[in-house]
Amino acid sequence: MKKENVAKRIQALQKKLKELNLGAAMIYDRENLIYFAGIDDLEGGALAVPAEGEPELFCLWMEGGYVRQTCGIEKVTGYVFPQKNQSMMMAEWLKAQNWKAPRIGFTRYFISLKDYLCLRDAAPDMEVCDLATVCYQLRSIKDESEIEKMRLAGKALAAGMQAAIDCVKPGMMEVEVLAEAEYAMTKLGSQGSSFRMQVLTHSRQMHKHPYASRAILEDNAPVVIHLGASCEGYVAKMCRTVFLGKPDPESVRIYETLKAAQKVAVAALRPGVTCGEIYDKTTEYVATQGFEKYWVMNHIGYGVGIRQSEFYPIIAKDSQTVLEENMVVDLLLPSIYVPKVGGPRITDTILMKKEGVEYLTQYPTETVFKA
Repeated sequence: MKKENVAKRIQALQKKLKELNLGAAMIYDRENLIYFAGIDDLEGGALAVPAEGEPELFCLWMEGGYVRQTCGIEKVTGYVFPQKNQSMMMAEWLKAQNWKAPRIGFTRYFISLKDYLCLRDAAPDMEVCDLATVCYQLRSIKDESEIEKMRLAGKALAAGMQAAIDCVKPGMMEVEVLAEAEYAMTKLGSQGSSFRMQVLTHSRQMHKHPYASRAILEDNAPVVIHLGASCEGYVAKMCRTVFLGKPDPESVRIYETLKAAQKVAVAALRPGVTCGEIYDKTTEYVATQGFEKYWVMNHIGYGVGIRQSEFYPIIAKDSQTVLEENMVVDLLLPSIYVPKVGGPRITDTILMKKEGVEYLTQYPTETVFKA
């Protein structure tokens, strides 16, 4: 990671801190350490970013030399465990600022009770603010280095999808198919998925967040294959549906409808359009196919970057968020939830350019039937 890239990200964060009248951001989570420190393999690390002045990164002393060479932060301080840990180091940093009633920001999803208690002990009069949305907003516009990593993840995904489709057949366990896909993706350089991947037999496709299990794939039915890959902390994801044997024609029609709906959504995807407009156009198409009452989701895509689903932007009903150039989103994972025949899904990771879009996941969308 180039230090100038990290410096720009820190400056953007500091600008937000000043706007929110916050003294500092306290960053403990891997996602935001990747983004704001420029290092993707740091464990036991934490980053203190003051609204004014130099940020400081804390890590295990044994890794100090490596972290200084690798990350984009100039001031790196090591600690010796178990005498110290990242929670204690961040608390000591805060106490040393000698601020009266400091206003501190951190992300609500990723701070532990231990982290919070140490900060509270160091500054009992502190006020806290959630920076989750701020961080997602800052991360939503990708630079070329981020995009290239996601392209590489997309190439690994294509190999994984091909391996899964080549091997899938009735009687296999879901996890057996996933194992073939993961092996193929790893051989192409994927460093793992950021979510629990899905190979789903038909009876499990109506669940909201299922993942590959020991369930046996049914014949004469759709199989959902939803995969993720990563490169140096950046991810891509893709979903396709394969039909085994002689499936119910209505299940096939649902998948064909979803494929067409995805094309409608992608055609509307451009800078200056609101997320709500994308959702409305897609929903209007689904309604023309007679599935409106089975289209139960209020969102059809998320930002993609360090997470597989980042919460800015969200392609959602009534959202006024305006899409911008170099945002990356996924479209269009929700299914059409018709009892007994619903469940097929499709999604791709897509980069929004000034003129047009680029699929970072490039794999055919033709409906696949396997006898």
